[in-house]
Amino acid sequence: MWKAFNRKRIGYAGVLLATGAASYHFYNETTLKKRRLQPYRRHLATFSPDLFMSETHSDALNTVQLEASSNKPHTLWTPPSRGELLNMLKGHKDEPPFDILIIGGGATGSGAALDAATRGLKVALVERDDFAAGTSSRSTKLVHGGVRYLEKAVKELDYGQYKLVKEALHERYTFLQIAPYLSYQLPIMLPIYKWWQVPYFWFGSKFYDKLAGREAIESSYFLTRGKALEAFPWLNKNKLVGAMHNDARMNVAIALTAISLGAVVVNHVEATRLIKNEDGKVSGACLRDTLTGEEWTINTKGVINATGAFTDSIRSMDNVKNDNIVAPSSGVHVILPNYYSPRKMGLLDPSTSDGRVIFFLPWEGNTIAGTTDSPTELTYDPMPKEEEIQWILDEIRRYLSPDIKVRRGDVLAAWSGIRPLVRDPSAKNTAGLVRSHIIHVSDSNLITVAGGKWTTYRAMAKDAIDKAIDVFELKPINECLTETAKLIGSHGYSKTMFIKLIQQFGLETETAQHLANSYGDRAWAVAALSKPTGKRWPVFGQRLSPFYPYIEAEVRYAVRREYACTLVDVIARRTRLAFLNAQATLESLPYIIEIMSEELGWTPEKQIQEFDKATEFLFTMGLPRPKEKLTINKVQIESAKSSEHEDIYSRSRFQPEELASFQKVFSELDVSGDGRIKTANIDKALAFVGYSIPGNVLNSIMTDAKLDESDSIEFEEFLEIMSGVKDLKESQFKNALFDHQPDKHEQKRIPIERSSGGV
Repeated sequence: MWKAFNRKRIGYAGVLLATGAASYHFYNETTLKKRRLQPYRRHLATFSPDLFMSETHSDALNTVQLEASSNKPHTLWTPPSRGELLNMLKGHKDEPPFDILIIGGGATGSGAALDAATRGLKVALVERDDFAAGTSSRSTKLVHGGVRYLEKAVKELDYGQYKLVKEALHERYTFLQIAPYLSYQLPIMLPIYKWWQVPYFWFGSKFYDKLAGREAIESSYFLTRGKALEAFPWLNKNKLVGAMHNDARMNVAIALTAISLGAVVVNHVEATRLIKNEDGKVSGACLRDTLTGEEWTINTKGVINATGAFTDSIRSMDNVKNDNIVAPSSGVHVILPNYYSPRKMGLLDPSTSDGRVIFFLPWEGNTIAGTTDSPTELTYDPMPKEEEIQWILDEIRRYLSPDIKVRRGDVLAAWSGIRPLVRDPSAKNTAGLVRSHIIHVSDSNLITVAGGKWTTYRAMAKDAIDKAIDVFELKPINECLTETAKLIGSHGYSKTMFIKLIQQFGLETETAQHLANSYGDRAWAVAALSKPTGKRWPVFGQRLSPFYPYIEAEVRYAVRREYACTLVDVIARRTRLAFLNAQATLESLPYIIEIMSEELGWTPEKQIQEFDKATEFLFTMGLPRPKEKLTINKVQIESAKSSEHEDIYSRSRFQPEELASFQKVFSELDVSGDGRIKTANIDKALAFVGYSIPGNVLNSIMTDAKLDESDSIEFEEFLEIMSGVKDLKESQFKNALFDHQPDKHEQKRIPIERSSGGV
C-alpha cells in the first residue's frame, strides 16, 4: 500500500512538473517580447519616484510602491532640470535619432508626447513659449460631452455629430479617472422658459445619459421651480452634469508625466526651420532656445505639428505654397466675483438674444462667464474687445432680478482665447470647417494634428501617434496606454488629504484644499517648501495675495520642479492668479519677483525686464493701461496703501467725511424735501465734492447703474453713482478715457470701470 501511495505521489509530482514546465515555456514565449514593457506598466500603476534624491533621466522607470489611499507625506519624483533636458535634446552624433519630434506644448502636443512615451518610443517636444501658453490656458475650463452636438445629431440626422458626442462623453469620463485632483464634477442647469420645452429637454437629457452608459457622471433630472430657485433665485432650470478642470495645470501635469516616462519635453525652445533629407522627407529641425538665443539642429524620423492656432506657420515651413487651414475665432471670457454663481453649480443657456451659448461656472473661487465666438486676427497676445465683454454682461443681466446691478466694475479679469477652427486640406471641398480634429500628412511626411477641443485632447494625441507609427515606420513596444495612465499627482491623492496638510504644516484650510486640488499628492512637496508666517495661525504658507490661497512655496516649486522660467509662466500657468484677478496679480508681482530672483539669480535689470513683460501680459488679461509707466517700486508703494483685510469686491471705501459731504450736497439739492434730486443736477453735486468727469463717462456710469432714464434719484442711488465715479477717478491705473476719446474706427480697449481689482 505504501508503494502504491508513493507511486501515486510520484505520479502527481510528475504531472505538476510537466504542467509547470509547459507553463514556464508558454510564459517565456508569450511574455519575452513584452518584457521591456513591464517597467512602463509598473510605472503607470504605482509610480512615485524620490523627491529629495536626484536621479538620472533613465532611472525614472525605477518605481516605488505607493498605496493609492495613502495620505502620509511621501517622496515624489524629481524631474531632470531644464538644462539636462536641453542636453538630451541636443544629443550626440553617435546617438540614434528621435522617433518623433513634436512641435507645440499645448494639450494636444503634450498629450502626444505622453502617448508616444507610454508606447516606448523615443520622443522629443519643443514649445516656443510655455506649456499651455496659447489656447490651452485660455479655455472655458469645462469638460463636457457636447449636448449641443447631440441636439444637432437628432435634428439633422447627422451621424458625425453623434460620434462627436460619444467621443466627448468617453473622454470626459477619462479626464476624471486620470487626473482626479485636477477635474471635478459640476452640475449644470439649463433654463426652461416654456412648458412645451419640458419634455423636449427631459427626453434629450435622458438620451444624453443613455449614450454615456456606464461612463455617466450623474443622471440628469428635472428641478421644480422651487428647487431651482434655491440654487439660482431668479431662474427656472433643468439639470445636467459636466466636469470642470484647471486647464493650464492639467497641461503641465501631462508634460511632466511624459518626462517621467522618458520623453524629452522642453519649453521656451522654438523650431525655426524644418530639415529634409535627400528624398524630400522631413528628417529634423533647427531649434533655438528663446531664453538664451542658442541654436542647434535635431535629427528625427518624423515631425508632428501640434501648434494649435499657429498650425499654418509650421505648414509654411514645410511648403510655402500651402494654403492656410486655420480660421481663428476669438472666445472672450470674463471673471466675476463668486456671488454670481453657487459654489457647486453652473448654468448654461443655449438660447441667448442672438443664439449664442452663454454660461456661468464657479472656478477657483470666482465665476467664469462667457463666451463669445467671432472671427479674429492671429496674434500671440489676443486682446478682449470691449463690445464682447459688454455682450456677456448684457446677457447676464437678463437672468438677474432688477434690484441686482451687474456693473462693468465687477469684472476682475477678462481674456480672449483663439479657437483653431480648421479646414481639412485633404477634402475636395475645403470651404467648410471640420467639426472634430484632423490628422493630415503632407507630401514630405509632416504630420499636422489640428482642431478639436480640450475634452478630446487625448483622443487627438492617440490618433496623431497612430498615424506617426504608420507613416514613420516606427516600432512601438505596446499599444496606447493613456486611457488608464494616471497623471503625475494622482497616485496618492484623496479628497481628504488636505486635512493631513493642515495638521502637519499648519496651513490655512483654504490653502490646504487649494494645494491638494492643484498638485494632488505632490502637495506635500509644495508645502515642504513653504516658509513660516511668523503668526500663531497659519504657521506656514505666506500668501502671494491676501485674497487668494496661492502661497510663496508654489513659486519656488514652479521654478524647481515645473520648469517655470519667466514671471508670466508663474502668474498665468503654474498659478492661475492672472486669470482670476488682474489687479491682485499686479500687486503681487514685486513679491513673486523677489522669490524668483532668489531661485534663478536674476539681476536688477532682469527683474525689470520680467516685470515689464508681465505687466504687458496683464494688459491682455483686462488690466487697464495707465498713462504713466508702471514700475516695481510704484506698485509696491501703492499696494502698501491698501489694507490686507479690505474686501476686494467692495464697491467703494468712503471715508466718514466723504459721506458727510455727500449728505450735505444732496440735502442742498433736494429743494422739494422729498428725498430726491434731479438727475440734471448731478453735475453740480460732482463739482461740489471736487469731481469733474466727461459727460460721456458720467452717462456710462448712469447706464451701468440703470439710472440713465430716471428724472430723479434717491440718496442710495446717488451713492451708487459716486461710488462708480470714485472707482474711476482714484484708481492709480485710470484709463486715458478722461483725456482721450478713441476714434470710432479704433479698436476698443477695456476701460477702468472696476471695483477694487475689477477691470
